[in-house]
Amino acid sequence: MRFDLLATAPEGVDAAYEVVAGFDGALVPGLLRPGAEQITALHALAAAVAGTPLSGRAAEAVEKTVAGSISDEHLAALVAARSALLGACHDELLSRLDDASGHTRPGWSGAAAAATGGENLLAAARSWLSELAVAGWRGLDHDLVSHADQLIQALLSDPVLRRLGLLLDGFAGELRACAPGATMPRVPVRRWADLWSRAVLLAQPGALAPTPGGTVSGRLLPLGVDLQEHPTAVQAQVHAVLETADGARLVRASVSAPKVDTLVGPGTWQLLRGHCSLLAAVTEQRAMDLTDMPVTAGGDLLWSNSHAAMGAPADAFATARVQLATAAAPAVAPLERHPVRIAEPVLIEGYTAAATDDGVTLALAGLELAVDIDRLHNAGPLTPELVAASTACLGLLRWDGRWSIQPIAVEAPVKRKTAAVHAGAWAGGATDAAGAKVEAAAADAVKVLRERAGRLLRR
Repeated sequence: MRFDLLATAPEGVDAAYEVVAGFDGALVPGLLRPGAEQITALHALAAAVAGTPLSGRAAEAVEKTVAGSISDEHLAALVAARSALLGACHDELLSRLDDASGHTRPGWSGAAAAATGGENLLAAARSWLSELAVAGWRGLDHDLVSHADQLIQALLSDPVLRRLGLLLDGFAGELRACAPGATMPRVPVRRWADLWSRAVLLAQPGALAPTPGGTVSGRLLPLGVDLQEHPTAVQAQVHAVLETADGARLVRASVSAPKVDTLVGPGTWQLLRGHCSLLAAVTEQRAMDLTDMPVTAGGDLLWSNSHAAMGAPADAFATARVQLATAAAPAVAPLERHPVRIAEPVLIEGYTAAATDDGVTLALAGLELAVDIDRLHNAGPLTPELVAASTACLGLLRWDGRWSIQPIAVEAPVKRKTAAVHAGAWAGGATDAAGAKVEAAAADAVKVLRERAGRLLRR
């Protein structure tokens, strides 16, 4: 892999980020009465998309915002302009990454989405999101956040709208924990702008329509698991190589479940195992044979255990060394085009690992990669110390102003022998003594929570 090609950001990325940062900063005090600095930032956003199909709508939205008559439609136009800039950055960064890795990637060819129903709930979501933008992050209070409580429950109860419901549930939880905004020592400007903008996009009619796709058959070779969670939900996303009659391709498979905020660490796996046999294959380092498994155009397997069977042993590092460089990468859906959503599996070797006060870095020829320590969860045996001692790293390459790597497995000295240690080693059940001990403690917590939930439901 040509890591030297990643040493500098593509031209225009920094300038686009400056425009986006200006708009994000305008959301801090709110858009009710924009000041001179906010007005300048809004005009810069409109100017950045001049000459595109968004030009007229963005300019009108800025004009209405400055005049104090902003509507849901105008906010959607501003969010579309922001997302278009970040989408262009995403495309440039991913193109540079594909050049470095040698991957081929098709363009998006999905059909336009149709309306999915639930228009009243979507309109209510847009209204609440507009209230947030008008009040600003400094204007947050508990009453404003609580306006979304009934809406979130209604969204979560509808399978089609649940994706938006989960996003708003986590977002509202963060806002509630930080309210009142006027007393916050520091506002997470970029993060909240990203979450808010994402919610505005998903609340538009048709945005939650199923992604078109088809079915695939072949041998699935898991690479590793990325565990994502917030206090009320958890998701495990398995990255894998799929061998088909047409060649190897990169795919993902995800399983999600609701949870409570007191359930963290290894206990979260127990919420997911019954829904996805793939987690056992990850732990046992085995392939899976797929037959007519549904898949989206973006490379996401819509997992169904009835379409999969456990296969032969398959070492993730062997798969990465043989298949990763030649596997075709999936197309990216329009709403997924954001630099923060880049998570490309890569295998790196021949680096020098070093532990610093800020974390761990992996020095390669032409590039120094920061290890994303914050994404190393405690639901598995992989630790920053093992990463710092590793000789090979299988991870997800990410971008957040610079390239970094999220390890999902490493080869490192363990008891004087080089062994593979996986972040998702306990996904299908702990097999080592240390993991079994942690698993047993987590099982007790899950059992107690389920008993309490059962008593509540029987009342």
